[in-house]
Amino acid sequence: MLKNQQLIDQLTLEQKAALMSGANEWQTFGIKGKLPAIFMSDGPLGLRKQEGAGDHLGLNGSVPATCFPSPAGLANSWDPKVTQMVGEAIGNEAKAHQVQVVLGPGLNIKRNPRCGRNFEYVSEDPYLAGKMGAGMVRGIQENGTKACPKHFAANNQELRRMASNSVVDERTFRELYTTNFEIAVREGKPGAIMTSYNQINGTYANENAHLLQDILRKEWGFKGYVVTDWGGDNDHVNGIQHGSDLAMPGQGVNGPLELVKAVKDGRLDEKDLDARVDELISAIKSSTAMKPDDKPTIDWDHQHAVARQAATKTIVLLKNDDDVLPLDGKEKVAIIGDFAKTPRYQGAGSSLVNTKKLESILDQLPDSGLNSIGYARGYKRNSDADPDLVDEAKKLASQADVVLFFGGLDEIAESEGLDRPTLDMPANQVSLIEELGKLGKPVVVCLSAGSSVTMPWLDSATAIVDGYLGGEAGAGAMLDVLTGKVNPSGKLAETYPMKYADVPFGDAYPQPQRNSYYKEGLFVGYRYYQTAQVPVRFPFGYGLSYTTFDYANLKVTDQGVEFDLTNTGKVAGEEIAEMYVGKQDTNLIRPARELKGFAKVALEPGESKHVKIAFDDKTFRFWDVKANAWQVEGGTYQIMVGASVADIKLTGSIDRQGTVETAHNDQLDPYYKCQLDQVTDQTFAALYGTELPSNDFQKGQALQRNNTLSELRFARGWLGRRIGNILKGRLEKSEQAGKPDLNILFLYNMPFRAMAKMTEGQVSLKMVDDMLDAVNGHFWGGLGHLIHDYFANSSVQKKTHIKED
Repeated sequence: MLKNQQLIDQLTLEQKAALMSGANEWQTFGIKGKLPAIFMSDGPLGLRKQEGAGDHLGLNGSVPATCFPSPAGLANSWDPKVTQMVGEAIGNEAKAHQVQVVLGPGLNIKRNPRCGRNFEYVSEDPYLAGKMGAGMVRGIQENGTKACPKHFAANNQELRRMASNSVVDERTFRELYTTNFEIAVREGKPGAIMTSYNQINGTYANENAHLLQDILRKEWGFKGYVVTDWGGDNDHVNGIQHGSDLAMPGQGVNGPLELVKAVKDGRLDEKDLDARVDELISAIKSSTAMKPDDKPTIDWDHQHAVARQAATKTIVLLKNDDDVLPLDGKEKVAIIGDFAKTPRYQGAGSSLVNTKKLESILDQLPDSGLNSIGYARGYKRNSDADPDLVDEAKKLASQADVVLFFGGLDEIAESEGLDRPTLDMPANQVSLIEELGKLGKPVVVCLSAGSSVTMPWLDSATAIVDGYLGGEAGAGAMLDVLTGKVNPSGKLAETYPMKYADVPFGDAYPQPQRNSYYKEGLFVGYRYYQTAQVPVRFPFGYGLSYTTFDYANLKVTDQGVEFDLTNTGKVAGEEIAEMYVGKQDTNLIRPARELKGFAKVALEPGESKHVKIAFDDKTFRFWDVKANAWQVEGGTYQIMVGASVADIKLTGSIDRQGTVETAHNDQLDPYYKCQLDQVTDQTFAALYGTELPSNDFQKGQALQRNNTLSELRFARGWLGRRIGNILKGRLEKSEQAGKPDLNILFLYNMPFRAMAKMTEGQVSLKMVDDMLDAVNGHFWGGLGHLIHDYFANSSVQKKTHIKED
C-alpha cells in the first residue's frame, strides 16, 4: 500500500502523468484542492528565483538575494557548521520568496582542475565533500525548505555535459563519485536529489536503476524525490520505470501524453507510475507549500553578516614570508588591481545571484584601519597588458611600504557550460605581479578565483591570501584577514598543481567525444600526487595561520584517534587537524593515504586541548566489485594525523580483521605502482571489467537525437554544417570578448533531443526527428515533415487540457 494511495486513487491517469513533469520552468503541476505546486530555484551561492520569464542559465533577472561564498570556498573552512549556517540563511530567503526547493549543494568531485564549474563544487575528496554537503543540506532544511544535492553522479566536465558517457570502473564509482552523495544523503536527509545530464557506463543517470533504486533508495534509504537536471530527461518513460520522479522543466502536454500513451500501450506499468507519483506527493505534502502564509521577513543585515562571517572562514593564507601579515595600519599601503574596485565574487551560469549588498575593497577601505596611499587599476579584464596602467601601478607601489595586489581569474575563466582552457591567470596580471616584485617592496597577492591556478609568479609575492569567490561580503572579510582582525583558518579542499601537465590524463580533458574514460581510477587529486610523489604547489589540506600549533601524544584505539593540540603562538587561532588512513601491505590498488576524518579546534595562545577523531563506517571499507558489497581488507593500517596531506605530524597503526580475502591482479600493475603514464586502454579495460565503448564518430555520419549541436559541423547535409559553423564562430567570438555567452554555450553542448525537453511543448520529438532528417542530407523531406509536425504539435498543445481539479 502506497503512503498516498487514497489521494492517488482520486487522480486521473492524465493527472498522475502531469505530476511527473513541470508545469513551467520552475514549478510542478498542481491540482486544485488536492495538491499544491512546488517552486524550485537555484541556490548553490544564494537564492536565484526568477519572477519573470524563466531560464536555467541566469540569463533573465532574479529577485535580489544574498550572495554567499562559493561552495569551493566554503569547503576551505572544513567546518560543516559553516555550511549549515549558510544553508540556513539561504533556506530563510527561499521560504520568504515561497521557494520550496533549493537546487543545491553541488557535490561533484573535482576530477580535473579545469572543470569550468569547480567553483560550485566542494572538493576533490568525497569524504570532505559529503560532510560539508550534509551541513549545507541540514541548514537549508532547518525551516522546512528542501535541499536538492546535485548532480548525481560522475558529472565532471562541462563540454558535452548533456551527451557524454562517464566510463568509470565500479570500485572508483562507488568510492569516489557516490560516497560524497552517500554522506550527504545519510547525514543530511535531503528532500530531493538532482540527477546529472551524463550517461554512466552507457545508461543516462536519470534512467539508471542501479543508481536511483539499488544505491540511492535501497542502500542509502533516500526518502525524497528525484528530479532531472533541466533538460536532462532523455527518455521520460525509462526515467519513470527506473526511479526518476520529475522531469524539468515543463514540456507542455507532450510529457504527460507520452506517459499516458506508454501506460495504454503496455510499455509502462501503471504501478511504476503510481510509485513515482507517491514519492513526489510525499515530498510536496511535507513542503512549505502546504503553509503558503508562513512567509518570514528577510533580515538583510543578518544575511549579510552571515555572508561576511562565512567569507572569513573561506580564506586561505598560502604564503607569508617574513610575517608581512597581518598589517598593523602603520604601513603605507598601495592598492593595485581592477578586482579591488570591481570585485570578482561569484561564478557564471545557473548559480548567478542578483546580489543585494555588494562590497568592494575600495568601499571597505575607510573602515579597515589600513593606511592607503592610493589606488591604481593596473590591468584591464580580458585584455593585454596596458603600459600606461602598469606604469601608474609601479609609480604608486614605489611610494608604498607594502603593495596589496588584487587579482585572480576573469569571469570568462569559470562558467557553467565552459571548461577552463588553462590553469593560468591572465597574462597581464602575471606580468604585473612580476613587475611589482622587482621594486623590492613586499607584495601581498590577494586572489579571487573559484578553483586552483598555477603560480609562475610565486617568487614575486611575499604573501598570498586566497579568498576564492567570497560572495557579496568577501571584500570586508579579506580586509579583516589582512589586518589581523581575523586569523585565517582555511585550508585547501583541493590540490594546487605545479603545472597542468602534472594532472593525470589532462591531455584527454575535457573529452570532446561521447565516451570519457576515467582512466586514472582512484587516483584523483591528492590521491595521485601523494602516491606518485609528484610535487605540487600547495597540497590538499594546506593553509597557514598567524599562529603555530603543536601535535603530540597520539593514541590509536578501536574507536578512533586521540592526541593533544597546542597553540604555541601569540594569538588565538583555529587549527584543522586531518586524519588520513593508508595500508602499505595490500593486495588492492590503494592511494598512499585517504582522508577519513578531521576536526577544527579553536585555541587561545598557549592553550592545549585533547582532540578525538572517531573512526566510522567509511574508515576502512573498500568496494568489492565481485561481491557487490563494501568489505574490509584484513591487516595493518597506517593512521596519520597532520596539518595537510603532505604534512603528517603523528603516525600510528591499527590492525583490522578482514571480511574478505583479496588477491593481486597482475594485469593492473601500472595502477598498483601508480604509474599512470603506463596505463593503456587495455589496462583500463582490465580495471573497467569489460570492453571499452569506442569513440568512433565519423564526419558525415548520420546525426541522431543524442548527438550534440556542436556535431552539426560534421553533418551530411550542407544546412547542418552551416549551422554548426555559425554556432562555433559565435562561441569563439564570445570567448574572445571575455564574457561567456551562456545561450551559445548551452546550445553548443546540447543534444538534439533537448529541444523537445526545454521548450515547454513548442517542439515535439517528432519535430526533432524531422530536423535530423533535414541536416542528414534529406533537406526537403525533413523540412516538409517538420512543417506538418509543427502544426500537428501546435494543435495538440491547444486542444489538450489536463484537469487541475
